[in-house]
Amino acid sequence: MKLLKSVFNFYINSSIHVALAVYAMTWVTLISFDLPYDENALYFIFFATITAYNFIKYFGLAKFHHRSLANWLRVIQLFSAVAFVLMCYYLLQLSLRTITLIGFLAIATFLYAIPLIPKRYFFDEQQNLREISGAKIYIIALVWCFVSVLLPIMNAGIELSADISITLFQRYCYVLVLMLPFEIRDLNYDSLKLATIPQKIGIKKTKIIGVLLLMVFMMLEFFKDEINDTSVISTLIITFVTLLFLIFSSKKQHKYYSAFWVEALPIFWLIILLLLT
Repeated sequence: MKLLKSVFNFYINSSIHVALAVYAMTWVTLISFDLPYDENALYFIFFATITAYNFIKYFGLAKFHHRSLANWLRVIQLFSAVAFVLMCYYLLQLSLRTITLIGFLAIATFLYAIPLIPKRYFFDEQQNLREISGAKIYIIALVWCFVSVLLPIMNAGIELSADISITLFQRYCYVLVLMLPFEIRDLNYDSLKLATIPQKIGIKKTKIIGVLLLMVFMMLEFFKDEINDTSVISTLIITFVTLLFLIFSSKKQHKYYSAFWVEALPIFWLIILLLLT
């Protein structure tokens, strides 16, 4: 039992779970636009997510404790190094314009974690994008929607269309909602200077905003030029399930409520689509 718990904690802490979520969300895009399974794009996104998230989460710890790293952190560092090598391999298999988009996203990720931006834009001494008042959730949502929608579309050589633009906005709204249970959970820990949505307007109004975003996410499906039953049904199901997780989120939620169950919703979305198709 102890071994299983250790393996599960590694699965969460090493960002494998969040990487699977982004991978699943990208596959949802491919299915939605009737595109073939793109191994290079999907595997790149999986390993890039592990690399990026672990870099963001553990950069500070490794920076200040590199001589006395705990064993678990050393293992995650080694795992991240392997993921980085595999990420580079799959990166070289992608199209040039896809790599250009990845370059911009890589810069945003780097600035999100590394203190380089002038101090006048911050309320404290941290100089990275995630410390800009209120910006964290919007930056993450923007990167997720670009990675899970625009990247596979560009790599498939598909030109932008109205349906793709709608999907981008849908995905942005959906990822924002996925972030809200995390923001509610972190109310007890986040600095007030972060000015997160629950800090500014409270939990009840945060959930109301989440419900409105889910309504937009769902209704936009009917504005697409190409509408099919599979996409509509899967959108309705994932909207309802996500709504339940949003409503029942709280400051005193279970340790894995957001970190596992909420993060697993894109995987559940993919499973629904695969079953329906």
